[in-house]
Amino acid sequence: MSFEFVRKLPTPEDIAKEYPIPQALAQLKKERDAQIRDVFTGKDSRFLVIIGPCSADNEEAVCDYVNRLAQVNEKVKDRLILIPRIYTNKPRTTGEGYKGIVHQPNPEEKPDFQAGLTAMRKMHIRAIQESGLTAADEMLYPENWGYVSDILSYVAIGARSVEDQQHRLTVSGFDVPAGMKNPTSGTLSVMLNSIYAAQHPHSFTYRGWEVTTSGNSLAHAVLRGAVNKHGNSLPNYHYEDLNLLLEMYQKENLLNPACVIDANHSNSGKQYLQQVRIVKEVLHSRRLNPDIHRLVKGVMVESYIEEGCQKVGGGIYGKSITDPCLGWADSERLIYEIAESA
Repeated sequence: MSFEFVRKLPTPEDIAKEYPIPQALAQLKKERDAQIRDVFTGKDSRFLVIIGPCSADNEEAVCDYVNRLAQVNEKVKDRLILIPRIYTNKPRTTGEGYKGIVHQPNPEEKPDFQAGLTAMRKMHIRAIQESGLTAADEMLYPENWGYVSDILSYVAIGARSVEDQQHRLTVSGFDVPAGMKNPTSGTLSVMLNSIYAAQHPHSFTYRGWEVTTSGNSLAHAVLRGAVNKHGNSLPNYHYEDLNLLLEMYQKENLLNPACVIDANHSNSGKQYLQQVRIVKEVLHSRRLNPDIHRLVKGVMVESYIEEGCQKVGGGIYGKSITDPCLGWADSERLIYEIAESA
């Protein structure tokens, strides 16, 4: 037998019972969800900034970062909605390397999924309690959605997941916005097909149940750049790219046309300092064209306390152990510049 069943993990209901979200935080999430929904439906003109570490590897450092973000939020909340990135699963192209806190609550130790699922939920709840900001996470594993479904205000579907049927169908049951990234090939039609699927109702099997969904009208596009056959990065955040996406959206029968620009990954070639320039160019494109202004609802930025990255076990507090990130000083400055220009 090729599978060894090590142990049965606690269900989402088990962990939610052990670590419930307090009623006050549930109400806060409801209010935040409504605000973010209004951005995607066009009722709210504020600009979204989804910002934070590449991977949420350490509870203390992540909550420290989110608390700093909350202080900045107080100064920009009339123009922006800040959504902290608390990404607890890290997709790996080759399957090697740190895969996120769900796998390894301690990055220097062996995987422990039971402890990791608990650590994920505890960190998310603590971040909301301390900052008042509900977060975004990436849904790498659809079956894990239940562990955070009552906590998150935004979900990203990665470039390697967006073509997967189970991801698309699971998103169709969300009640929060889901950003569907373009695949690594950059093919926009694949991304739009994924949005179409997510916006429509479905019946399928999930966690041993037959389920039905009503469709998620807030599923939308995320442009993250592409990689060509030679392994070179191909950005897709330029004015011409946004115009092309706008034209393709207009040909499709999709609800709430919207786009978020991922300023890192293949758009920057993982040159993290380029995120500042890329965000400024996107804001300039919005000012040039009112249709692009309506289409582009926000940006994603990879940011942590210390800039750059380090190896697992490097020991520098608040420094990424996966992709390099903007440091706090540059991130804070960029948020204020976005608030002035968006």
